[in-house]
Amino acid sequence: MKVAGRWTYLYRAIDQFGQVIDVLASEHRDLAAARYFFTQALSHGRRPCEVTTDRAAAYPRVLDEQLPAAQHIDDRYANNPIETDHGRFKARLRPMRGLKRFRSVQVIGAGQAFVQNIRRGHYELGTDAEPRQRLTAAFTELALAV
Repeated sequence: MKVAGRWTYLYRAIDQFGQVIDVLASEHRDLAAARYFFTQALSHGRRPCEVTTDRAAAYPRVLDEQLPAAQHIDDRYANNPIETDHGRFKARLRPMRGLKRFRSVQVIGAGQAFVQNIRRGHYELGTDAEPRQRLTAAFTELALAV
């Protein structure tokens, strides 16, 4: 995606259930950015036994360093769940006519991930409500807690 006319890359990690684990916006798509993203994503929980990515050149090296026992899958359509996730994010940005600041990508990306996780029932927020009302119930519970 472009932010103020410059390419910005959005890294997103999801688990096998569709829960967004981590989001990172980066101005570069290189070895350092991939290493930082995987370090952050792996600090949130269990270490996966398989990782599916696109065919970026930096991923095999970083995965060999950080997850030597994990199977790396980069088949043609294997990363469709994450691409679908990106599509929802881009659909959210389209009416906003893009973003002007780099920090906005990170904040909106994390917020979008949080809302998706609530809607999918990955948190203990609003789970008693019916699916259409889950987001409203979750934010009501959060407001009462704060």
